[in-house]
Amino acid sequence: MPLEWSGFSPELLLVLDRGGGRPLRAQLEDHLRCAVRTGRLAAGERLPSSRELARTLGLSRGLVQDCYAQLLAEGYLVTRGGSATRVAAGAAAPPAPTTGAAPAPRLLADFRHGVPDLTAFPMADWLWAVREAGRALPREALGYGDPRGAAALREVLAGYLRRVRAAAAEPDHLVVCSGYAQGLSLTLRALARTGMRTVAYEDPGSPGPIRAAAAAAGLRAVPVPVDEQGLVVDALAATDARAVVTTPAHQWPTGVALAPQRRLALIDWARSRDAVVVEDDYDAEFRYDREPVGALQGLAADRVVAIGTVSKSLAPALRTGWVLCPPALTDRLCELKQIDDRGSPVLDQLALARLIESGRFDRHLRRMRALYASRRTALLAALAEHAPGLPVTGLAAGFHAVAGLPEGAHEGRVVAAARERSVGLYGMSANRASGSADPPRLVLGFGDVTERAVAAGIAAVGDLLR
Repeated sequence: MPLEWSGFSPELLLVLDRGGGRPLRAQLEDHLRCAVRTGRLAAGERLPSSRELARTLGLSRGLVQDCYAQLLAEGYLVTRGGSATRVAAGAAAPPAPTTGAAPAPRLLADFRHGVPDLTAFPMADWLWAVREAGRALPREALGYGDPRGAAALREVLAGYLRRVRAAAAEPDHLVVCSGYAQGLSLTLRALARTGMRTVAYEDPGSPGPIRAAAAAAGLRAVPVPVDEQGLVVDALAATDARAVVTTPAHQWPTGVALAPQRRLALIDWARSRDAVVVEDDYDAEFRYDREPVGALQGLAADRVVAIGTVSKSLAPALRTGWVLCPPALTDRLCELKQIDDRGSPVLDQLALARLIESGRFDRHLRRMRALYASRRTALLAALAEHAPGLPVTGLAAGFHAVAGLPEGAHEGRVVAAARERSVGLYGMSANRASGSADPPRLVLGFGDVTERAVAAGIAAVGDLLR
């Protein structure tokens, strides 16, 4: 006899055998008991109404009501007047024990880098922007649109990038993406389609993510050193690379800005090699004691791919970024975006457009610059008090600093000892292509650490830093 089934909950499937001779009510009771005992139905989870379950399974409502009544009497279910029937607390199986390390204890201060102040996300402004975008959303915008992204956001972004980053930005050559990771992936895959085989990256930098993206695109990745003036272009020219990923505005993680003569030399290299510069516009929004540095893309729009995001300015969870492409590369990137996901979520794009054009985005950035500047000052004051003489660099922009440990210090041991004191420190070695901890350095993020935590954390590890 055929089996009848119904998925009445997102996580549960019921199967009733109408030809086996066993009463349907007994089958239904057993299925529900089993679902509760095994945790398929969790404590507090709502069950469908007796009317809905009866209709879906082709049973009488009275049979389902009798089944529910029996399980209520046995303590598997609970109900209250006017509310749904739910799984009783304590009736479901406890969660399976997790394997591996126990949850990490709460830290006194966690100087992890690359994370903005998540408590400062402008939620009220964002919800306002979402409502405004939804109110004006035309019906056709809910369909599959241009894989480059919503025209409204690309128009606003182009104006913003021209105004704030001195970029040569045109809406037609902007592709909205899901953060920097997708932007880099799309770019490297598009370059591979043009015949490129090797991409260079800064050392120190982000070796793990760039190597992974390059490998996925079928490219070989080679490191190029960085000094106090930024990427060493002569060393780049000595490789066979025809693309390079760089952070010229605020080099990650050293914090240096690419020197003017190096910027020009890098563009000359790209033109003479028929190469492409992939500009990660890292930390460009947050600067303190130096003049703004325009985007490299503004000097050579035909040779530079500029990738930007709102991960640092708003929050990583928004997963919104953009790729400003040279005209010759736009169509390839657009094709790959279409293959990947047909385009990024439209409502979020339109909300971001409203946030920018309303001036609320600029207002948020001004507030965050002041906040990070205060934390930067607190970090310098704490280091001066508890680790005087410790060299600190990279503080002209962004929300991280690089601290040089004394000669002979062991980077890994300092990090481990700090963790025992409930302070999260992070070594530079993870950012080097070789993984070397020589010379020993720390990358101190202060974006998501309060001034009080900065002071307490440095006080707790000051002797380790000395």
